[in-house]
Amino acid sequence: MKEVDQAKTAGHPAIAADVRTEQRRLISHGAIIGASAVPANKIEQKHRALARRLNKRLDDYLRFTTDFTVSADNNAAERQIRMAKIRQKISGCMRTLKGAQDFAAIRSYTATANKHGLTMLHALTRLTSHDIWYPATT
Repeated sequence: MKEVDQAKTAGHPAIAADVRTEQRRLISHGAIIGASAVPANKIEQKHRALARRLNKRLDDYLRFTTDFTVSADNNAAERQIRMAKIRQKISGCMRTLKGAQDFAAIRSYTATANKHGLTMLHALTRLTSHDIWYPATT
């Protein structure tokens, strides 16, 4: 949302209240219209259910406009899941629970290291040379 980007650039803690109110009104009206529609098929039923959820949890869906630490989408979370799904697809499955747990532990470690500016290769090299990297505590 361009308003969020503009507010961040200007150093504001949230988007302007009048802009937030207008966006909230527009989304709320769209959700009310969608929730009141009579579904003709399964896809329309899913759209109606989404509209009802939007209407009930509008503050949660718009939290990124008042708290800039919250992302407007969940792409980062989806990226973390995608690797496991690709691994599952390529190898056919995670053959054992222990194998799946090991994969998840390594993936979690490398993803966390990456978020702190270390490459996957650097993090794994440090790990195997007993120079284990730990994220800084706050």
